[in-house]
Amino acid sequence: QVQLVESGGGLVQAGDSLRLSCAASGPTFSRYRLGWFRQAPGKEREFVAGIRWIGSSRYYADSVEGRFTISRDNAKNTVYLQMNTLKPEDTAVYYCAAVQSGEWSFPRDYWQYDYWGQGTQVTVSS
Repeated sequence: QVQLVESGGGLVQAGDSLRLSCAASGPTFSRYRLGWFRQAPGKEREFVAGIRWIGSSRYYADSVEGRFTISRDNAKNTVYLQMNTLKPEDTAVYYCAAVQSGEWSFPRDYWQYDYWGQGTQVTVSS
């Protein structure tokens, strides 16, 4: 059973930075894809960034490209989301998600993921 625990959210001002962490536990993650999603009130959960457990490829939503960076520490089973130059429109609950997949394409839809963390609130004031 995969368990994901997010941390690092908070209240910041526009232009500030935050780093979110997602601690993963469970089986060997070598075939897993890890994604960060976010959901603002009244909106659908959307893909933010993703990474494979093995390899160097990273994937980003257009809205965060150049501002957010996803990374991982395999020894700590932890995935990070470094968020720079935050904007009020980045305000949302941020979720870490995981799915075991052998497909070439990277999953960007929330319904493609099997495991979810509890979420962490990020609020950016203007």
